Amino acid sequence: QGQLVESGGGLAQPGGSLTLACQASPFIFNILRMGWYRQAPGKQREMVARISAGGNVDYGASGEGRFTISRDNAKSTVYLQMDRLRPEDTAVYFCNAGGSSTAPGTGWGQGIQVTVSS
Repeated sequence: QGQLVESGGGLAQPGGSLTLACQASPFIFNILRMGWYRQAPGKQREMVARISAGGNVDYGASGEGRFTISRDNAKSTVYLQMDRLRPEDTAVYFCNAGGSSTAPGTGWGQGIQVTVSS
């Protein structure tokens, strides 16, 4: 799937917002399901949100209701808009490419830290 480059992480206050972006190879981006996963210290990696090549989305329990995944095929970029952030959203967030409706793909970004703290 080529390189996945994440950006947009950092520190946010509880109740605040952050937007993550992941840019992928333009040659195959349009045909890939893209996703965001996260891993908090001492916990397993979990699915946050996924979006198919056609724009169908689904969310994990951690992303439902507060997070929005979207994609811009012209920019080969997938976004994760995170609102009403909570301290428990603190984790390393990973972009994923090429997954199915039930499992992540083999393409992973390097991960980006999101910290929610006052």
